[in-house]
Amino acid sequence: MDAPVNLPPAGAPDRASCPVAPMLAVSPLLGEDSFRRVVEWAPSAMVMIDLEGIMVLVNAQTERMFDYGRDELIGKPVEILVPERFRQHHSAFRTGYFNDPQPRPMGVGRDLAGCRADGTEFPIEIGLNPIATEAGVMVLASIIDITERQRAQQRLEDALREKTVLLNEVHHRVKNNLQVITSLLNLQADFAADPRLRAILAESCGRVKAMALTHQLLYERKDFSRLDLGDYLDRLIQSIRSSYRATGDRITLRMVRPDAHVQIDLERTIPCGLLVNELVTNSFKHAFKGERQGEIVIQLEEGFDGMVCVSVADNGVGLPPESELAHGSSLGLQLVQLFVEQLHGTLDVERGSGVRFAMRFPKYIAAKEPS
Repeated sequence: MDAPVNLPPAGAPDRASCPVAPMLAVSPLLGEDSFRRVVEWAPSAMVMIDLEGIMVLVNAQTERMFDYGRDELIGKPVEILVPERFRQHHSAFRTGYFNDPQPRPMGVGRDLAGCRADGTEFPIEIGLNPIATEAGVMVLASIIDITERQRAQQRLEDALREKTVLLNEVHHRVKNNLQVITSLLNLQADFAADPRLRAILAESCGRVKAMALTHQLLYERKDFSRLDLGDYLDRLIQSIRSSYRATGDRITLRMVRPDAHVQIDLERTIPCGLLVNELVTNSFKHAFKGERQGEIVIQLEEGFDGMVCVSVADNGVGLPPESELAHGSSLGLQLVQLFVEQLHGTLDVERGSGVRFAMRFPKYIAAKEPS
């Protein structure tokens, strides 16, 4: 068996120090002079204590960190480095550690503090290592002052809060501005004598509402990186339904969605919403001529392959055979193809008893390589 480290009485080694790699667990084969040299030159404060909690070895960084002289630390209980309000419990923690000494961080999940000679406290992190010596098992504690780390973290958190407030305000104002545009379009439609012009303005108004809804949801949920697509489409459908309330119960509009949330990024939320808006609007306008009754179903699914599928189906009159999505006369259908391309997806059209448009697009888009 390897011989334990033989620690001579603590003296006052050279106070010089320089940046080195973090202290590792000391092998029992390490000579005592080398051991002391490693401890002394360690960038973190190093304190070795015996079974009774008495400090038998400290390094220069410990003196600087706690503002004690070495002679004020050696032979003293380690509790003088602990804030007074924690001292009465510290001995119990120390006894518990000596019952099962294992290398581990101290106080995981708790905020630890050290106490300087003048009584001021500062946040620390501690790593514990049991060391076999001729006097028995001792513990070598590596102590790091994390004051600057916490300050940097606080600055980052403050900056993040400021950014969140700014983005929140931006989305709120964009949403308000889009609502103003909607009001202007509605006002213009009221003064338009041509029914076709009124219909065109109403369609434009619906598209603006679809974009405004994205910013409304971002403002409400305070998450500016992604949206729950199911919630978004639910709200969008309610908005479209209110625009066609004159149809009464003749046309049913419903949505089928999975129990799990389907999250997509902001860049694709708007084209997806505009795409659904165009398809549902087209169904209301063209699929149920006269007093024909029917149903429009929006279905949302997420595949195991990372693809999202959104379909819009109706049981109306269907598409004429000569319809071509890319070259058709309908602006709405041309926009659908454009939005599918923006989503990096595919579009399938199923004709039969009505029509079904099925869009599939990836949930995540790979980042482009810098040029």
